[in-house]
Amino acid sequence: MKPHLIVNPASAGGRTGRHFDAIVRAVRDAIGDFDYTFTRRRGDATVLAREATRAGANLLVAVGGDGTASEVIDGLTQEGLPLRPDVTFGFIPRGTGGDFSRSLAWPSDPNKAARILSSGSERIIDLGRIELTGADGRAQVRHFANVAGLGVAGRVVREVERTGKALGGKLAFMVATARVLAGWRDQRVRWRADGGPWQEDRVTAISVCNGRYFGGGMMVAPLARVDDGLFDVTIWRGFHLSDFVLKKGMLYDGTHVRLRNTQTLRVHTLEAEPLGGETVLLDVDGEQPGMLPARFTLIPGALRARVAAQSDA
Repeated sequence: MKPHLIVNPASAGGRTGRHFDAIVRAVRDAIGDFDYTFTRRRGDATVLAREATRAGANLLVAVGGDGTASEVIDGLTQEGLPLRPDVTFGFIPRGTGGDFSRSLAWPSDPNKAARILSSGSERIIDLGRIELTGADGRAQVRHFANVAGLGVAGRVVREVERTGKALGGKLAFMVATARVLAGWRDQRVRWRADGGPWQEDRVTAISVCNGRYFGGGMMVAPLARVDDGLFDVTIWRGFHLSDFVLKKGMLYDGTHVRLRNTQTLRVHTLEAEPLGGETVLLDVDGEQPGMLPARFTLIPGALRARVAAQSDA
């Protein structure tokens, strides 16, 4: 079967759709003939990935941002298992945040990314599974490759979705973070790791990380690896706008983990529930699909990915 590209034409501010002919040439030069389909709305990439996999495609390539990649990966996975273990995931990053591509060294240049599809390394990576509460109150299940979390990150992603990324991913997330933190109060939750005792807490955010980066380049989990069989969890408490302004550099180079209001742990599962009537929003690979309660589970070795040879996260 030919490789299959699942393309979000609206990514990169619409440039993916407008300049898709250049992407076609780059991919055809690298791997020969291929099929492709365009997404039209959120959730399409999951459905299209599932259909292409069941039709026999053995290389599924997401062309878009982190959200598109996450949806394609969700479509390759069912109940924590690959739909077909022989299917390989590829990525041509065309988003503005680029957090997932940073963790696995996918280049933003379409020609270089296309060459990885033919000459890159194959790597077996872990995935996260999240059981969450959707905006309609119904239970949902999603899989994620990079970072999911709760608290301020969910509010920030909702703000970015509302205002857009016309200024670029990093700046959009910086501005949204500043806006949200300006009026932020830590939220009451209870959480537990690996089935241990519940802890009642007030948190700014809890980030459950398979990859290292979120929010347009913030190194939320500097020691995370996508194939070590564990989540790296980062918990922030009492984090205010002044911290973001004065310690912003620490968020981007990973040294924030040394701050007294930051806690880190490594887990296989994490559960979290709201307390006191709080509505605690979720961030799942840069999208805002719902809220607590939620359960995060690490699925080791669930995805075969074509990556750059030098990726080491």
